Amino acid sequence: MAFLGRDLTASIVVFLVAMPLCMGIAIASGVPAEKGLITGIIGGLIVGALAGSPLQVSGPAAGLAVIVYELVRDQGLSALGPILVLAGAVQVVAGVFRLGGWFKAISPAVVHGMLAGIGVLIVVGQFHVLFDHRPLPSGLQNLAAMPSRMFGLSPSNLQASEFAFAIGIATIVAMVCWEKFRPAALRLLPGALVGVTVGTIVSLLIGFDVARVQVPDSIFGAITPPVGDAFARLLDPSVIAAAVAIAFIASAETLLSAAAVDKMHDGVRTDYNKELRAQGVGNLLCGFAGALPMTGVIVRSSANVQAGAATRASAILHGVWILGFVAALPFVLKLIPMAALGAILVVTGFRLVSVKHATHLFRDYGMLPVLIWAATLVVVVTTDLLTGVLVGIGLTMLELIPNLHRLRLRVYEGQEADTHAITLDGTATFVTLPKLSETLDRVPAGTPVRIDASRLYAVDHTSAEMLRDWFQRRRAAGFSVKITGARGRIATLNEDHG
Repeated sequence: MAFLGRDLTASIVVFLVAMPLCMGIAIASGVPAEKGLITGIIGGLIVGALAGSPLQVSGPAAGLAVIVYELVRDQGLSALGPILVLAGAVQVVAGVFRLGGWFKAISPAVVHGMLAGIGVLIVVGQFHVLFDHRPLPSGLQNLAAMPSRMFGLSPSNLQASEFAFAIGIATIVAMVCWEKFRPAALRLLPGALVGVTVGTIVSLLIGFDVARVQVPDSIFGAITPPVGDAFARLLDPSVIAAAVAIAFIASAETLLSAAAVDKMHDGVRTDYNKELRAQGVGNLLCGFAGALPMTGVIVRSSANVQAGAATRASAILHGVWILGFVAALPFVLKLIPMAALGAILVVTGFRLVSVKHATHLFRDYGMLPVLIWAATLVVVVTTDLLTGVLVGIGLTMLELIPNLHRLRLRVYEGQEADTHAITLDGTATFVTLPKLSETLDRVPAGTPVRIDASRLYAVDHTSAEMLRDWFQRRRAAGFSVKITGARGRIATLNEDHG
């Protein structure tokens, strides 16, 4: 019963975080707001019950907003359902064949570069929503149009654009100030909710006719299954490529989020293949409902953990609250200005551009990972998401070149008195990361661990980052772990503990 009370409280917090984000991400994706709400409901009720990461919360994610926007623009909204059905099927198959560990092998420089590029695209796109205008077709066009949009403001001749911009600025200021200065007693009240509330109140006080959220009176009326020959479009190679891209990116973002959530608590660790299957089921259902794709979302998940969630009941209940709210109070959602949701997404996108992560990569691993991060970011912004990720992965291959003649990694396990001993022999790269990760993950809890790295010739930054995360998580739980014979990047793991 104590757990139920904690989960109930946490579910309300996550619900308050999720509501504005579900709608804002839908708008950023170029689809009606209710599509994001349906995805949030499925992410809570269904994926929450099946998830391999019990405290992770799933729903529409900013990381997929850009690719969905481009799909809807180029293929039409009717193509989204079949694409998601195929993407979900790919994820389910990947989970069944236990491919979840391979997504952890994606370089953190690529993942964070991708997220930073998405953040830039969201900011430059949603900047125009602040003025009650639709984003332009590409990131570069949105960027080029920003100065003229700003200089076109006319305080002496106030029109809808000026009022919408004032609402957006009020939303951003309220959100940022609340998160910086909120009292301890109200620390769980999310800044996004405060920002949207302030923006809505300002819009009502101004009384000017600004664009507002449009949602149907019945959420069930917003469910639009694929009809007719919609699935015939799956024979189109471009549609298949889009489905595979969504499956790949959604899976990578989900498992990255799950790994981050694991660092925040001492409870059950993530079963990556089970999580992958759950996400696949969720995206299948989103496809049949005509909704947005979903991933595990770090913002909602971290709010869940910080609010004291203990079991998956919190994620499930947050879906119940979304369903209840949109079923009983849709008229409240219709009061929200579009500019306020755009403002929430501007802040969200800005936070995805983590220069701090780039400096961490440079400090610990040198210039190459930073170049991978920057190249992924730039290509995502200037071309498209999938091309950016493929360029980043291609550049990651450069780390293999010095060790092409010795890419194998042998891992030996044994017991030495009460210590679990692991010996690494060879080269640790992203190619061998799944094997190394599985070995570390099955080490019994509470058992002291000693890793002999004296025969480890080289370590790329992807494997070094995974080892660093594992060491930190293990030590945070109070378990003894040390490494001997280490050189180069991982020689500091024992020093980090000191």
